[in-house]
Amino acid sequence: MTNIIEIWLENRRDGMTIGIGEAEPRISFVADAVASAFDAEFTADDGTVQVERILSTQNVPWPFAPLAAREGGGLRIRAVDSGVWSEPLRIEAGIADDWRVDFVSPSVVAGRDAPRPAYLLRAVVAEGALPEGIVRARIHSTAHGVYELEVNGERIGDDVLAPGWTSYSHRIRYQTHDVTAALRGGENVVGAWLADGWYRGHIGFDGGVWDIYGSDVALLAQLEVTTTDGMIHHVPLAWTTAPSPIIEVGLYEGESFDARLEQDGWSAPGFDASRWTPAAILPRADFPAAIEPPTALPVQATETLRPASVTRQPSGRIRLDFGQNISGVLRIRLRADAGHTVTLHHAEVIENGELGIRPLRAATSVDTYTAAGTGEEIYRPRFTIHGFQYAELENWPGELRDGDVEAVVIHTGMRRTAWFESSNEGLDKLHSNVVWSMRDNFVDLPTDCPQRDERVGWTGDIQVFAPTALRLFAAHGTLTGWLRDLAFEQADQGHVPNFVPWVECGFPNFPTAAWGDAAVIVPWEMYRNDGDLRILADQFASMRAWVDLVDDLTGHTGLWNTGFQLGDWLDPTAPPEDPGKSHTDKYLVATAYHVRTARIVADSAALLGEDADAARYRAIADRAARAFQDEFLSDSGRVVSDTPTSIAVALVFELFENEDQVLRAGARLQELVGAGGFHISTGFVGTPIICDALVRAGSMDYAYHLLLQDELPSWLYPVSMGATTIWERWDSMLPDGSINPGDMTSFNHYALGAVADFLHRAVAGLAADAPGWERIRFEPRPGGGLERASARYDSVRGTASISWQREGERLSIELEVPAASTGILVLPGSAEQIPVGPGRHSFATTVRSVDDDPDRPFFGWRRPEPVLENEGAA
Repeated sequence: MTNIIEIWLENRRDGMTIGIGEAEPRISFVADAVASAFDAEFTADDGTVQVERILSTQNVPWPFAPLAAREGGGLRIRAVDSGVWSEPLRIEAGIADDWRVDFVSPSVVAGRDAPRPAYLLRAVVAEGALPEGIVRARIHSTAHGVYELEVNGERIGDDVLAPGWTSYSHRIRYQTHDVTAALRGGENVVGAWLADGWYRGHIGFDGGVWDIYGSDVALLAQLEVTTTDGMIHHVPLAWTTAPSPIIEVGLYEGESFDARLEQDGWSAPGFDASRWTPAAILPRADFPAAIEPPTALPVQATETLRPASVTRQPSGRIRLDFGQNISGVLRIRLRADAGHTVTLHHAEVIENGELGIRPLRAATSVDTYTAAGTGEEIYRPRFTIHGFQYAELENWPGELRDGDVEAVVIHTGMRRTAWFESSNEGLDKLHSNVVWSMRDNFVDLPTDCPQRDERVGWTGDIQVFAPTALRLFAAHGTLTGWLRDLAFEQADQGHVPNFVPWVECGFPNFPTAAWGDAAVIVPWEMYRNDGDLRILADQFASMRAWVDLVDDLTGHTGLWNTGFQLGDWLDPTAPPEDPGKSHTDKYLVATAYHVRTARIVADSAALLGEDADAARYRAIADRAARAFQDEFLSDSGRVVSDTPTSIAVALVFELFENEDQVLRAGARLQELVGAGGFHISTGFVGTPIICDALVRAGSMDYAYHLLLQDELPSWLYPVSMGATTIWERWDSMLPDGSINPGDMTSFNHYALGAVADFLHRAVAGLAADAPGWERIRFEPRPGGGLERASARYDSVRGTASISWQREGERLSIELEVPAASTGILVLPGSAEQIPVGPGRHSFATTVRSVDDDPDRPFFGWRRPEPVLENEGAA
């Protein structure tokens, strides 16, 4: 019997199916066994039932009548040979562009350069204003700013910092909330909290900017009810406003809440709002940005952490260590007299016995709560977020009781999809740190860090991290929305800016290799992971525009050797004050990326049936590859700069002319890595690919030793220093426990954690061998002294997994292949490919690796002879 395990629409594996923007969403699902065909049934809200036969499980075109705005129903699927229907999945279209209300604002203009307050908005639905026979009620809403809704005194939804951050000049997302159960007979009240957020708050670095998208904060909210006769009724709302107890709030600065100013019952019927004032009406037509449904779940509170330790400091403050660096806020429970103020301080690390707040720069990250004196009071900030592991409570009243303080983890609601485990605790902790850094930096969009005055969508970071991100979590919906913003910003800038959404805060705004290439590489990695051509079709114009721009910048020579470049950013040899001062030629990096992205666009064009474009971009790629070879390679395979990054780029991007050059370069790469004592010597560009380059050079052994190095600089050095997330710099904290003196230091950046993808693919041996995991390659590579390793991935076709264990010379391997996939197993030391079909499989073999060679006693590597200094570039 075939059972349906999971169903989703489009590429939204996070379960978002209410308020969608597609009239004909594609269907994907996972079945636990192979079936010849499936039946899909859609029961519309009007009782109409449609049943259609489908032959695939992935990206199936909507087989039913298109959904009209607001139309919904239940979708269920069964295998034709099963007879067992899945549980119905509620699907409901959004309102398209049928907005019948205007924005309402409590503050059209605000003071500058200081945290601003939050506001309350209230609308009454008079008794008798709602029709009889309501079967569904929805509020469609968004804001200039960030907001929360209440109906009849109860919180609606679990959104945090809604509607999130988009390129507000071009588009703003709306949310659809089911409020059917919240409505009641008689009077009803809709309430909203509203604050600046990203729209007009303080964002950016080097002082940042205010009011970047507008001077107002405003709410757009449309209440609709559907009655038993199928009629949709629009319920008018007249809004009034009043100050809120949030007297100051900023995403960077923190939130100050004075509970004495709370108005009990303000969002419930019967409240006296006679002193509230009418909200200003801002015609929606005055704001040209499109109002769109989301492509992903919202930011949510996903977990709570209790303190791992609590200590009273000599200053009287209470220090809390939560044992994990997070993005989030504190939730406190206290008993205090009216007017008593508690101050909450946040930091990622401790330095010299104090909170290490210097790296926060202008993001002061301080919350305050002033008690109302009403007994036990509970407070959690609404409209700010902090990056922290440590917190200190200043002026806490009395003793801190168990449960009085928790840390609330906040990030986009993503489903985790991948796991890795090994016999090496350091590697497992490294992988855990990568997972946490992704969680902490997917706060509505892929950011660089969650703590300091920055927190922006750096394109280079997600470009290198995309394969890892797509493995670890179902991040597809988030990246789909972010790529829409990238395309809008690209059209405005004439190129892809270095972060998206773009903020004019003083950073150079020029085309930059590896950063701008995100326009091409991120959608390509999404296609490779899901097998979904829609993302390539949607982004193709943006992808093509980037490659065309770079082609123009090279003068159609293929050699990109002018202009601003970040190069191999954060090379560990670069001085703290100049993180871009890499040993690798920045124009080598630029030209190499030009080859790579031109090839990707050519391949994408071919997949999309754009044959002329495929030929054109193949020619651009070939021209750039020749230019790279002429400028940066010698005939023997020597690479200009002669650094691990320059060689790794040439190897992994396949830029050599012949295999002899590959062999020479691979040998040289091993020499450099070995001579460096197997310490990391790469930055943002080289680090994600250095292990793959060593494998390409024929030495998984060297890759293992590089992975397992724990001296500075290395992946495991931060682990040895107690890190719980990935650091921005290899030496964000120095061995003496002091913070790197550079102005740019973060303890929570995911980019250098891109190596987690290598742990899955190469160490455990679980990799896609065709787009969308239609075919899977199982290739375990024991070494590094590991006794076992395993990886699991919940792919779009089902769960794929591998587990291997070594006992002496015996290697045991367990595999799992999804029902809709096939696989091949490549045993260590063998070129034979063993076909494996759906299901679970066990294998055993004898393996003797270089680990066993007595002349190579440490992780199977032999220390190389001294290497002469480079005698000249190619």
